Order: sequence, then structure tokens, then C-alpha cells
Amino acid sequence: MNVPVNRRWLLASRPAGGIEEHNFTWAEEPAPELTADGQILIRNLYLSVDPAQRGWASRDTYVPAVPLGEVMRSFGAGRVVASRAPGFAPGDLVQGMVGWQDYVVLDAGGPSRPTRIPPGVSLPVALSAIGLTGLTAYFGLLDLGRPTAGETVVVSGAAGATGMMAGQIAKLKGCRVIGIAGGPDKCSFVVDQLGFDAAIDYKSEDVLARLGALCPKGIDVYFDNVGGEILDAALAHIALRGRVVLCGAISTYTAAELPPGPRNYRNLIFKRARMEGFIVIDYFDRAPEAAKELVGWVASGKIKDHHDVQEGLENAPRVLRRLFEGANLGKQLLKIADA
Repeated sequence: MNVPVNRRWLLASRPAGGIEEHNFTWAEEPAPELTADGQILIRNLYLSVDPAQRGWASRDTYVPAVPLGEVMRSFGAGRVVASRAPGFAPGDLVQGMVGWQDYVVLDAGGPSRPTRIPPGVSLPVALSAIGLTGLTAYFGLLDLGRPTAGETVVVSGAAGATGMMAGQIAKLKGCRVIGIAGGPDKCSFVVDQLGFDAAIDYKSEDVLARLGALCPKGIDVYFDNVGGEILDAALAHIALRGRVVLCGAISTYTAAELPPGPRNYRNLIFKRARMEGFIVIDYFDRAPEAAKELVGWVASGKIKDHHDVQEGLENAPRVLRRLFEGANLGKQLLKIADA
């Protein structure tokens, strides 16, 4: 019997600045086998590519850093090849923390336990609109932002995976939504395809001035994916009792030194506003509640999902780097095998 080869990317060094291929080592070895009850063997098909992976490779965050010499951590989806766990059978499509590799053994009852993908849901959608990306936007916007109809919501990173979802959910709640994105193509995508009311091109426009013109009564909810100067500009225009949702800060992730904090934070005092961060893992016990609504919105066409699919496990470092170059449109995925 021929044992399949498991290609893997191992973390070789902590990134300093941008992600580089020399931060990883390519390895090939026999695919793992099941060794205990409760385990399943998965053939990975798609990997989710997320800004958080830069942090996981560099330092302890809300989870410990990936150990040097270990496979690079990544969420993904694939097909069950073998199972010694009740409820999982060969052929089932599942998602979980699979890593940058072809095959993985997961404990069906462990902390990285996989979940089955609902019938009829494609793997890209499972990793985007109704996966961690959708859950992040859903709980960040609705639980922390708490928008109400008629309010003005501003979303940075609006053409990215989480930003596109947060803005569309805000529109469903009756809000006026303004997206901040980089370049005319992304701004057109945000307005013409996703239905945002307006977009600001941070690469060619004065974000501070444009926010003042587009939000004359202030920003009621700011959903922040980028941090840095754009967060500072939003704080300058925060409305009375406004809410700032801190989801990400991709503009600072590759900085050798962290930039100074926002100058306009005092507006949180003057406007009696609130700024709060969150991590989606805190909401996993409520995932079924969000998934039910997200599935309905996607199925009915009320929310549009967009995937930027690159191919080839060998390209994983390069594809992760795309996020920090602003090259992706929508959810960045890496397809590593045919379904």
C-alpha cells in the first residue's frame, strides 16, 4: 500500500517585518495515521489565509506562538480520509485548525476539534461568509457595535474578508455604511457590488477630510480592521455615544516598532464614546446562533461573498504576504487540492 506524502511548511524563524519564504522550511514526509480512538485523518483542500497568522508566527498573542520547527498554524477545510471518531465518516467535509500541510490528524473532542460543513455549502463559503470571517463580523458589529437603523457605520479594510461582511450586515440593519479601502477597484467593489453607500480610497484621498464630509453628524460605529492613522482619523469624527470596534490592526503587524498611539483618543472622553477589542474565539459557544442567520442571508442573496483563491501549497508564504500588500479582494484562500 502506497502511503501518501504529506507536504508541510514548518516555521523556521520569527518574522521581522514582512513575511518571507525564509521564515519557513518545506518538508515532505509520509502522511500521518490514526493512533487512537476519537481521531480523524483529514485531506486538506483549502487553507484560510488570515492576518492573524503573522502574529501567530511572531509572538504569543491570544494563543501561544507557533513553536519553531512546527507546522505553520492555519484554519482550513478538507475531506475526512479515515475516522475513529463517532459522528465522522470518510468522505465528510470538515473544517478546523489544520495547518499548512496536506494531511492532518485531529482529535474530534480536542481543543482543535473539527466541525462538519453543512450539506450544500461550498468549502470557500464555509471558510468565509459562514465561517470564522462571518462570525467575526457578526459578533464584532452586532455585540460590540450595536448599530441601529439610521446610524452611520464606517468600516476600514472594507474590501477585505471581515470588512466586507461587517459592512453588509450593517446595511441589513438599516445603517448608512461607508467603507475605507485601497484603490479605485476596491472602492468600486465596495459600493457597486456590496452595496455600501460610499467609499474612501485611503491611497489617494485625505481620509480625515473625507470622513468629515461624509459623516457630518459623526461616526456612530467604527469597525476597525487596520489601526494606525485611519483609526486616528475615525476617532477625530466619532459621534456622541459612538462605538469603536477593534477587530484588527493590519497596518501595524509588520512594523519593526509599534507607532505611537492615536492622538485623538481624548474624543472618547469628550463624546462619551466606547472603544473595545474582541476575539471571535470568545463567541464560539454562540456560533450556531450566528451561523443560522449568516446561512440565511447568504442563501437569500442578502449578503454577497467574494473569494480571492490562489493555488498551490508551495505558495503559502507568498499568499499570506498578499494580505499585507493589499493584493487580495475579499476573503483570501489557498486551494491546495481538488475536492
